[in-house]
Amino acid sequence: MTHQPKQAAGFMVISMLVIGLIDNYIAVIARDVSLWQFQFMRTCMGLPLLMLVAYFGFGTLRPKRLWAVLLRNGFVALGMVFYFGSLAFMPIAQALAGLFTAPIFVLLISIFVFGEKVGALRIFAVLFGFVGIIVVLGPSETGLSWLNFVPLFGGLFYAMGSVATRKICVDESTIVMLAGIFGIQGVFGIFMLFMLAIIAPEAPAGSDGFLLRGFVWPEKLTWWLVLVQAVGSLIGVGFLIRAYQSAEPSFVAVFEYSIFIFGPLFAYLLFGQSVTLNQLIGIVMIAGAGSLIALRSQN
Repeated sequence: MTHQPKQAAGFMVISMLVIGLIDNYIAVIARDVSLWQFQFMRTCMGLPLLMLVAYFGFGTLRPKRLWAVLLRNGFVALGMVFYFGSLAFMPIAQALAGLFTAPIFVLLISIFVFGEKVGALRIFAVLFGFVGIIVVLGPSETGLSWLNFVPLFGGLFYAMGSVATRKICVDESTIVMLAGIFGIQGVFGIFMLFMLAIIAPEAPAGSDGFLLRGFVWPEKLTWWLVLVQAVGSLIGVGFLIRAYQSAEPSFVAVFEYSIFIFGPLFAYLLFGQSVTLNQLIGIVMIAGAGSLIALRSQN
């Protein structure tokens, strides 16, 4: 495919705009159902849409290597568990900052697992990015707890999924990859709902019960929000994939950080959620480090 930077940039900005909008509603969904029920419901809505897309000839649902698709999407699904889970407890700016440490972890995995040699500039970018992590996810006036580091694990597993995509899933179709992530998230969801039904823990009310709540019959608003999430995810990820197919990945990756504009912007417009100075500084540092790594990785 020819290099079309303007088209790629447009696709990526549209993708981040959609995802930045729909992910803000996770905190609303968390007041009613659990993370596990949300993932199961989203799978039940998203997979039929993918089947419809495949039926009309826009892709195939048959993987070339099933084990590779399952492994890659297992990593990504775990990353999304940590990311979605953190959205119920912290501002979206912090959760996104943790998730978008993925390029830093990709570089570290490349060095320590695959023996890739990197220059001083990318090593500096890693150190600079980790300082940004400390700034944006570190202690605030409420102190430091394990919750501060939840989105960081999201970034780690998302990075593992990114490496697996490049190493073992490069020939798989977009539809297969989307179906894989939706399917595995649905399996995670139904398994955890089954375990919670056995253990029957006492779940706090509202968002605090997002991880411990068992199956409940959702409110009407929740059904609509999950449907919006399912459709929006397919649209957002679809544009993201088209962006990476339209230009060099190192160029496209920089525009992915526009999520730091749209996510907090919609959080402010919809819920009055503001970004502190520390969070803003940390986000800029992480985005700068990730962009530098992406641009230098082209070489």
